[in-house]
Amino acid sequence: MSLAVLKSRALNGMDAPEVTVEVHLANGLPSFTIVGLPETEVKESKDRVRAALQNARFDFPAQRITVNLAPADLPKESGRFDLPIALGILAASGQIPADTLNQYEFAGELSLSGELSPVRGTLAMTFAICKSAQKAGTKPRAFILPRANADEAALVSDAIIYPADSLLQVCAHFAAVDVESRLSRHVIHTAPLRRSYPDFVEVKGQLQAKRALEVAAAGNHSVLMVGPPGTGKSMLAARFPGILPTMTDQEALESAAVQSLTSGFSIEKWKVRPYRAPHHTASGVALVGGGGTPRPGEISLAHRGVLFLDELTEFDRKVLEVLREPLESGHITISRAAKQADFPARFQLIAAMNPCPCGYMGHSNGKCRCTPDIIARYQNKISGPLLDRIDMQIQVGALPHEELLKQADGESSAVIHQRVEQAFERQLARQGKSNHLLSTTEIDQLCRPDALAEQLLRNAMIKLNWSARAYHRVLKVARTIADLADAPHIMQGHVAEAIQYRRALREH
Repeated sequence: MSLAVLKSRALNGMDAPEVTVEVHLANGLPSFTIVGLPETEVKESKDRVRAALQNARFDFPAQRITVNLAPADLPKESGRFDLPIALGILAASGQIPADTLNQYEFAGELSLSGELSPVRGTLAMTFAICKSAQKAGTKPRAFILPRANADEAALVSDAIIYPADSLLQVCAHFAAVDVESRLSRHVIHTAPLRRSYPDFVEVKGQLQAKRALEVAAAGNHSVLMVGPPGTGKSMLAARFPGILPTMTDQEALESAAVQSLTSGFSIEKWKVRPYRAPHHTASGVALVGGGGTPRPGEISLAHRGVLFLDELTEFDRKVLEVLREPLESGHITISRAAKQADFPARFQLIAAMNPCPCGYMGHSNGKCRCTPDIIARYQNKISGPLLDRIDMQIQVGALPHEELLKQADGESSAVIHQRVEQAFERQLARQGKSNHLLSTTEIDQLCRPDALAEQLLRNAMIKLNWSARAYHRVLKVARTIADLADAPHIMQGHVAEAIQYRRALREH
């Protein structure tokens, strides 16, 4: 047989379109050609495949070899096509049986010795295999891939995963006459343990900040913490993921699929809320994603988790502005001349900043010498539209020395997490989602304050000159506070607390 046809997958954002790998052997001067819009990594597979076949003691055909990766208009990148190309050459030259190849899909990078190296995006590829089979009403094809990728691929419940360590093992699977020589289907037998988070009990004082973060966790609200250096802002943020509601299987799969695109997922991270804290020198592309072949940025890697931006005012203003749309929509579209890629970005923003350039405005030590103009210029590094999209803006003050000398005796993260979980379950029972995601119509229906609360809210709107967005966000925060108190309606005390969490740096 001079022609072999195998199936594999490419990556296009979160999608994994099917790729048909066609290998044809013809008489003529020996050559090895790959067509179908291959990028550099795919073109280099010629040398890897040749060396892998020779070191595995297979015959490399001294013929004209043509490999077509269809569809031709879809760019192909990475070394994941090494394994199907090598198997195609062996099948086309009659060195392995080809009658069952159409029942499988393949992905894997080959070393020169024929060992299989892990590739990125296997979870997205496995999703695509099962989704295609579901649409066609058929059983999904089995997926042969490197053993290092087997755990993440097996997270998709309907997937049929056959991990392998080398090209020889894969070839033995198709050539074997006995069951012992075949690859074994991979199954995750035990659920991985959840990683422990830093505990809130270690944070001394800061009761108001802890309460604000509890409200934020219960309703999925974004938070800006403003305070002098050394008051515990970063410490509080690092412990925030530990009080968030437990991830569902669907949320965990979404998060794992994004991390798989950058080879950053491991089974130990299953159902662990992502926590991303990029440095303030990060570019806009690093935050939202991009590149010639679009890859997810920090906001997507923090999907279903926390994005912590420390020293917020030190970020370039243009970089911060790219956060405005994802904060509202929960996804990001990367557009390039030749392609578009969509990535999820349902992250919870926690930001921290100093109140002035020296950091000590309002501090009891009296060190601050910043003038009002300097302070205004410093705070104006954060635009009004971005600040308007941050639900809660709180002050984190310096602790007295007496408080610092005491032993930490606050509530543990487990106790706070239990209250957050109960409040979140009330939201799911009422509207099927967190309060942060309520639409304008749903706010009118589900966030109605009583008469006293409405009057207080009206006065605050006039005095603080809120925008319509700020008004709606205060109502959603008040609804979360009521849920924590297990109150069916929003009352004056709930609104008063929500207003305290809207301490804007300036009127906007």
